[in-house]
Amino acid sequence: MNTKRIVIATGIYPPEVGGPAQYAHELARVWRNDGYHVDIEVFSRFNYLPTGLRHLAYFLTVFIPIFRADRVFVLDTYSAALPAVLASRICGTRVVIRTGGDFLWESYVERTKDMVLLRDFYTTSLSKLSFKEKLILTFTRWTLSSVDAIIWSTQWQRDIFMKPYKLEHQRHFIVENYYGPRLEPYEPVQKNFIVATRPLVHKNLQMIQSVFSRTSITSCHAHIDQGRGTHEVFIEKMRHSYAVILVSISDISPNMILEAIRCQKPFIVTRETGLYDRIKDIALFVDPQDQSDVYNKVLWLLDPENYKNQVQKIKQFTFVHDWDEIAKEYMEVCNKI
Repeated sequence: MNTKRIVIATGIYPPEVGGPAQYAHELARVWRNDGYHVDIEVFSRFNYLPTGLRHLAYFLTVFIPIFRADRVFVLDTYSAALPAVLASRICGTRVVIRTGGDFLWESYVERTKDMVLLRDFYTTSLSKLSFKEKLILTFTRWTLSSVDAIIWSTQWQRDIFMKPYKLEHQRHFIVENYYGPRLEPYEPVQKNFIVATRPLVHKNLQMIQSVFSRTSITSCHAHIDQGRGTHEVFIEKMRHSYAVILVSISDISPNMILEAIRCQKPFIVTRETGLYDRIKDIALFVDPQDQSDVYNKVLWLLDPENYKNQVQKIKQFTFVHDWDEIAKEYMEVCNKI
């Protein structure tokens, strides 16, 4: 089948900040330039409605575009995914999901404040789920098993999801995240560490704040900077920063770290990530459950000689995976289903 009309179903879209928003915008740009007709359907426009009703409203909105489409690309696993995949099944339209984070695990951690690692969550915590979370698990399992293919950004996440979501017979593809062309960094004029912008429990911000409150850190004039604003503002702030720090208890394929690489800035990152193998030679990994480890890595990076060496390592990392390549790889998946 010659795909000409595509629906992108996404939870968020610029000016909202996040991986799915960036993916929706960039994939649509490339595919439109290649001559495809692309409809972008955004779930967050219905966030003013109660849960359930917003899913129904989104289903009614995407049904006709999906009926007319040749292929549907979904950029989350629950919010936009459930109604978009249901509409695709009814209409007989081929559908591919690109996974991002883990909505169920994030929701559980946010509710319980239980800092369980993602790799342990499905073997230790499913009996503790609330009724709503059990519904999310059931619906996500149906959604992932009902699509024609799943695109993962990391093998790590695929391996975690395989058993609990019963995906042994599903079609799987791995397409790495966006590693953009390098941007020229600015020499930092202060020792500011860019941290995650979303104040979610799993981002472990309290631990970072505790580390940066220590006298040995403040005496070096180091501080954290949440870098709020649009994606463009965030990137510009990162280019001027000293370093980037992300110590989430788990983070599958954190865009913030990929942007740090793009901006040629040293970074401290959780070892609980699917990016481990790709960035192992340039990252300062930390145990997100060990505050002393985080503290020692921050202190180490504040040393001028260590900082200089880490900057040099980042500059020598030349891997690029741009939007044209990603869109092409996604379309190759599309042509296989």
